[in-house]
Amino acid sequence: MKKIAVLLSGCGVFDGTEIHEAVLTLLSLSKAGASYQCFAPDMTQLHVVNHLTGEVDTSQTRSVLVESARIARGDIKPTTALDVSQFAGLVIPGGFGAAKNLCNFAINGSECEVNPAVSEFIHAFIAANKPVGFICIAPVMIPRLYGQGACGTIGHDVDTAAAFNLMGGCHQSANVHEIVVDEANKIVSTPAYMLAGNIAEAYSGIEKLVVKVLELAKS
Repeated sequence: MKKIAVLLSGCGVFDGTEIHEAVLTLLSLSKAGASYQCFAPDMTQLHVVNHLTGEVDTSQTRSVLVESARIARGDIKPTTALDVSQFAGLVIPGGFGAAKNLCNFAINGSECEVNPAVSEFIHAFIAANKPVGFICIAPVMIPRLYGQGACGTIGHDVDTAAAFNLMGGCHQSANVHEIVVDEANKIVSTPAYMLAGNIAEAYSGIEKLVVKVLELAKS
């Protein structure tokens, strides 16, 4: 049974991991016969958003690791605990946490940087030539992690695609049901809630992404 790492960025679409995307990733892995382990960086998230009102709550701070544990039902490890030899690949769900906590794209756009602890974690999979799946907004990290010419998709949002290309990536437009595969770098990406109108549409691309990550893990 293949074991896949899943990197979370908090809990909640506006300041952490998109919960539907995370759960659909775990469901797809289980349905495909794979096991998984959730990870998250042990850091304070950029800010806390009231998901009822959409407003930033400046009265509190939250831990990315502690919040991610909500999705993982408590079974989560900090990124520093990774033994990459135990995993066949990695999947990274989206949500604004991917663009606020894992990297700072939400603030700096094409001038963004990946959080050092997150970069070290993902680079362990890249160095081991293991596949990585990026969902929703998470693919904006691809050019920073893989360098010039690495391919991926965030759907067809013009501004985000332009920033992806400006960072040296090769953006490919895709619809919600599609995946984009960079075979050379073993990268898989899908738009999910960058385009999805409902949870079933999000599941369509995520399931394909998981299947492809597991397929690339065999090669």
